[in-house]
Amino acid sequence: MNRATATGGIAILLWASLAALAVVTRRLPPFETLTLSFAIAACGGIALLAARGRLGRLCQGVRAWTVGFLGIFFYHAFYFVALDRAPAAEASLINYLWPLLIVLFSARLPGERLRARHLAGAALGLCGTAVIVLMRPGQSGAERGAESGAALGYACAFAAAFIWAAYSVANRRLRATPSDLIAGIAGLVALAAALVHLAAEPTLMPRAPEWAALVALGLGPVGLAFFFWDHATKHGDLAMLGTLSYATPLLSTGLLVLCGEARAGLTLALAAALIVGGAVVSVGWPSPASLSRRPAASNPPR
Repeated sequence: MNRATATGGIAILLWASLAALAVVTRRLPPFETLTLSFAIAACGGIALLAARGRLGRLCQGVRAWTVGFLGIFFYHAFYFVALDRAPAAEASLINYLWPLLIVLFSARLPGERLRARHLAGAALGLCGTAVIVLMRPGQSGAERGAESGAALGYACAFAAAFIWAAYSVANRRLRATPSDLIAGIAGLVALAAALVHLAAEPTLMPRAPEWAALVALGLGPVGLAFFFWDHATKHGDLAMLGTLSYATPLLSTGLLVLCGEARAGLTLALAAALIVGGAVVSVGWPSPASLSRRPAASNPPR
């Protein structure tokens, strides 16, 4: 696994904290949370660029700004609508098709090749996600039933998955664009989310614990995570990133268990086996002969 792909793994770890932090901010309207967390991410990113004398790196072409803004903002917009209109379990499962779509889309890039092990690993990861989402303790059948307007929610969940996968793969064609641009894009996302919030939601003043969670969101899952993911999708192994991304719902559930918001059990163990097994299948085990021929200082081949 090369360094860029490992950087994507850090983003996955940061995204795993999103659900636990969202528990603290769930009183706030979703687009207000989106506005404040991305505003914090933008302020932190721009301050860091200024301190390092890199503000000039925000001067990039329209294409780079457009791809970043459309991918990040519309993914979140469609995902929130999906959770609002459809049963949360099914909407979440459909949304977590994006790692599988990344694996499939990456095969169309120059120099990339889709292998059978990538498909098998992605399929195992999807099964593990299904176990977490559809077999959570305490979830009633009614919560998984059809609801009015659910079809729109399902469509939005798939749109969110498609958009995030397309954005992640399209980033490979912007390899020359520095990841510093994410700081500026976060500001645009915060502005767009604020417009939606003011038009469609009531405004609630965050309390002290909510402010702490918002700062953590802005610095982590919607801050540094996007910088890391941007670098990883531009320079890392996209097929491997897609499969490893299935660790997100597993790690997220583990954090919820630690926070007392979920219970550990056979379901979590089964999901762990499927997701970890999918990652192992996708990455593949190198033979001893290939290890002995590999130079110590070089990155492993894709």
